[in-house]
Amino acid sequence: MNSHTRAALLMLGGTILFALMAVAVRLASSSLHTFEVAFFRNFFGLIATLPLLIRHGPELLKTDRLPRYVFRSVIGVLGMFCGFWAIGNLPLAQAIALSYSTPLFVTVAAVWWLGEQVRARRWIAVTIGFVGMLVIVRPGTEGFTTGSLVAVLAAVLSAAVAIQIKQLSSTEPADRIVLWTTLLWVPMSLGPALFVWEWPSGIAWLWVIASGVLGTSAHLLWTRAIKLGDVSALTPISFVQLVVVALFGYLLFDERLDRWTVIGAVIIFAANAYIAHREAQLARRDASEAPVAAAKPGE
Repeated sequence: MNSHTRAALLMLGGTILFALMAVAVRLASSSLHTFEVAFFRNFFGLIATLPLLIRHGPELLKTDRLPRYVFRSVIGVLGMFCGFWAIGNLPLAQAIALSYSTPLFVTVAAVWWLGEQVRARRWIAVTIGFVGMLVIVRPGTEGFTTGSLVAVLAAVLSAAVAIQIKQLSSTEPADRIVLWTTLLWVPMSLGPALFVWEWPSGIAWLWVIASGVLGTSAHLLWTRAIKLGDVSALTPISFVQLVVVALFGYLLFDERLDRWTVIGAVIIFAANAYIAHREAQLARRDASEAPVAAAKPGE
């Protein structure tokens, strides 16, 4: 099996696991507060990451960037609270469709935070993506809810997390990022959960355990897929998540797929696909030009 096929399969597997995690979060949210669902997702997610520590040893925890991890984790847990609340209180497909706006905010944040240059075509794609987001949210209509704004806030915070991961990835291995993040998320999410604490009962235990294991497993698969494959080729696979959650939303919660959600999601997806394709083109161009630039001083 070549690396491209393996990357596609890893991406597909991660996408399906993320979709199943969203379903587990929704089921858990029927009897538990969002803060508790987030805590248990992190706690059981940490247990799922322990094999990384066993495989790599204590050396995996050594880092000189702990303040950056703390900052990334604070933003991440706030984004998790918002995202889980949206999953528990909005139609599943709508919550997931709005989460697809994260790459749009990443592009904007990269300009402001990292000083990256974004040219006209990508700005146009970002603008089109935001139009798709507005199609789903529909401000000023009966379909508009404050809950949809919480989902958008989750996407904004997720974008900030993505920028932090990008900065950490320059010096830190992926497994260390996953492990440190999960380690910090557990105590950060425990504090708010204690104010609304209620022990899970019956099948709720299954949902919170599943959310942790599925979420961490999906994160690991995605990380490895991105490392192996071309982002522009892998991005379309992530759209499978919306199909899976829409199916489960219909089967488990009798949720009909709203046409505005479909239209908006397609617009956002098309914008994201173009942005990923354009970034991959620029990365390949820079890589091909680098050897030439390095050779010039010695000519």
